Amino acid sequence: MAKSFTKREKENIKRSLQEACKQSWTQYGYKKTSVDDLCKQAGISKGAFYLFFESKEALFCEVLCFVQEQICNAASEVIEKHQNKYGVAKALKLIYREYDKNNFLYDSNSTDFTILTNKLSEEQAKKIEKSNQMSQHLFFSQPYLKFKVDADFAMSVIYSLIMNIKNKDILPHNHIETFDFMVDHLIDSLYE
Repeated sequence: MAKSFTKREKENIKRSLQEACKQSWTQYGYKKTSVDDLCKQAGISKGAFYLFFESKEALFCEVLCFVQEQICNAASEVIEKHQNKYGVAKALKLIYREYDKNNFLYDSNSTDFTILTNKLSEEQAKKIEKSNQMSQHLFFSQPYLKFKVDADFAMSVIYSLIMNIKNKDILPHNHIETFDFMVDHLIDSLYE
């Protein structure tokens, strides 16, 4: 019979599972991350895992959405603090650095990510899609920001900038400095 946990223990265990998942996903990928290893790191049995998550995919979905939400909230705070195009530039730099720490955020074309998405329930897939769309609202919904170019084009440029992280290992110069340079020089072309 599974041990019953106090409310505080449940919160701590769930947080431990999420952190273990995030670290293992970044280091090893979805497929090589096992529930057994996550449970060992959280100090619980495999049976107890299912008190917290219905499946491995449910945990991964929650971690992905949580990390994206944290990044969006942090970027939103930066934009609110600096209500102009330079606030957007700072927010983009923050987002890029977070993506650099969490490769599962941008490695969506990998076989590993495809395996995960194929195992997601329809509800989980919709949750991830909704989470993916959060960042667009950062750049669209600010009344003090106005694009100089078509909004879809601006979003394509922003997305392309961030996704350039996929090339970070082949760039001849530091990828973060390269990104910052591109943002600093493009922001005036995107926003008034």
